[in-house]
Amino acid sequence: MLKRSSHRLAGRSTARQARASRASLTSLVSRTAPLAAATAAALLLAACKLPVHQDASAPPPDPFNPAATQLLDNSHWQLVEWKNADGSLRSLPGAVTGAMANSAANAPGARPVTLDLSTATGQRRASGYSGCNRYTGSYVLKNGLLSFGQLAGTRMACVGAGGEIEGAYLDALSHVARSGVQMRDPQALLLVLENGDRLTFASTASAAAAPASGAQPAKQGE
Repeated sequence: MLKRSSHRLAGRSTARQARASRASLTSLVSRTAPLAAATAAALLLAACKLPVHQDASAPPPDPFNPAATQLLDNSHWQLVEWKNADGSLRSLPGAVTGAMANSAANAPGARPVTLDLSTATGQRRASGYSGCNRYTGSYVLKNGLLSFGQLAGTRMACVGAGGEIEGAYLDALSHVARSGVQMRDPQALLLVLENGDRLTFASTASAAAAPASGAQPAKQGE
């Protein structure tokens, strides 16, 4: 009788050990499952990640990509080339770079046409020198296009290339059909007009400093 009881106790102990082993195994599986799933997800993400091209000789990105235009806030530019729709070049005052750098318009004291895009006031404001006078107004970045609101300026009378180009330049800013940004050096802003003319601006190193300390993000929709 005692022997039978011993066998029963041994059987019960073995059963308890088996249940404990199964519970331990279940706990181990439950703890390792999330880690395994996370590892698998990381491997899948790494496999799907787009390659990063470090080759500087790779073709430059499309300057007319709409996303590039959104980078124009707080940038500063100088007009270096104006190519008419027929391929001819318009004479520019004070051009120090670009195709017209050696033109007769580059006379001593001639000032280049400039364009500054700033959010220092919390709104998008355009300003610059139009060949004879200073000008200012609003600008908008929407759907990959840089466009301008009504522009106002001083009213000095000028002669020479600056006076000749000022009216055409201010009119051009109100008829921009496409805008692009070349972010690789040398950085450039490209404006294609409704009549097919193409204006090229170079980034100005001297004006490329950060905006004023009170600069604020532009208001939505400006």
